[in-house]
Amino acid sequence: MQSQHTSNRIAAYSTPVVLAVLLLGFVVLVALFGDKALARTMAETLVRVVLVVSLWIFVGNSGVINFGHAGYMAIGAYCSAWLTLKPQSKALFLPDLPDWLMQAQWPVFPAAIAGGLLAAFIALLSGAAILRLSGIAASIATFAFLAIVNTVYSNWEGVTGATSSVVGLPRYVNQWVALGWAVAAIFAANLYANSASGLALRATREDEVAARASGIDMYRHRLLSLVISGFFTGVSGALLGHSIGVLNPDSFYLGITFISLAMLVVGGIGSLSGAVMGVLLLSLLIELLVRAEQGMAIGTTHFALPSGSQEILIGMAMILVLIVRPNGVTAGKEFKLKPQWLRQSRLDSAKSTN
Repeated sequence: MQSQHTSNRIAAYSTPVVLAVLLLGFVVLVALFGDKALARTMAETLVRVVLVVSLWIFVGNSGVINFGHAGYMAIGAYCSAWLTLKPQSKALFLPDLPDWLMQAQWPVFPAAIAGGLLAAFIALLSGAAILRLSGIAASIATFAFLAIVNTVYSNWEGVTGATSSVVGLPRYVNQWVALGWAVAAIFAANLYANSASGLALRATREDEVAARASGIDMYRHRLLSLVISGFFTGVSGALLGHSIGVLNPDSFYLGITFISLAMLVVGGIGSLSGAVMGVLLLSLLIELLVRAEQGMAIGTTHFALPSGSQEILIGMAMILVLIVRPNGVTAGKEFKLKPQWLRQSRLDSAKSTN
C-alpha cells in the first residue's frame, strides 16, 4: 500500500517534468530550424503559457471563472515598466511618478518579481472582498475588478500614460527567458495543486456544501490560490511588456481575457496539462489564421481571409470543442510518467510474499 502511494505521488509530480520537456522540445526545434519571426512567436506563446497556467491555478482548482486576471497582468506590466524605463523616458511619458520611482532603474529580473508581488498584493486585497461571494456572483465581481483597473490605467495619464502607449521598455524576453518562466509557473502550479490547500480547494469545487460540512475553509483556500495565481499573472504581464517593448491599457482588457479563457477551456480546465495544451493548440491556430488574413499563395491562387476572421474562427473552434469534448482536449487528464522501477518493485514484493 505504501509503495502504491509513493508511486502515485511520483506519477503526479512527473506532470511538470513532462510538460517542461514538451516545451523545451518546441523551443529547441524553433532555435534549430526557425527564423526570427518564428522565435518571436514562440516567445509570445510561452508568455501565454505563464498567463494561462496562472489562470488555471485559481480557476482550475476552485471552479470559479475569473474574468479579472488581465487586470493583474496590467498591474505587473506597468510596475515593471516603472522600475526599468530610463529616467528620461519616464520624465517624458510618466511625469507624475514619485521622485524615488522616477529615478529607479532596476535590473529586469527583480522588476518582474516586483511586478508579480504587486499583482499578488492587489489580488489579496481584491480577493478578500470578491471571494466572499460564490458562483456567478463572484465571476461578475471579477469582471467588475477588470473594468475598474482598465478605467484607472486608461485615465491616470501622468502615471500610466493613459491611452497613449508607453514605449522604450527593454526588450529582453526571448524564447529562452519565456521558457524559464513558463517552466517555473508549471512547477509552482503542480506543487500547489498537490498540496493540502490545493486538494481542499478542489474538494470545494466538486461539492461546496460537503466540503464546508467537512470543515474546509473555502474562503481561505480560494484566497491563497488567487494570490499565487496573481503573482504569476503579474509576471506574465511584465514579460508581455518586455517582449513587445510597448504598453497600452487596452492590451490588458477584453481581448486577452477572452483568448486566455478560450485556451483554458479548449485544453481542459480540469488539468494543468490541459492548460498548456490549450495554449499550444490555439497559438498554432492563431498563427495560421494571422498568416491567412495577411494572405498566402496556394499554387497560383492568392488566398486571404477577411479581416476579423481570426476571432470568429477561434470562437467556432471553442464551441466545437465544447460540443465534442466538453471537458477539453485532454478531458481533464494529466500527462504522467509511470515509474517502471516502482512497478517492478511491487511485483517483486508480491512474489516474495506469495
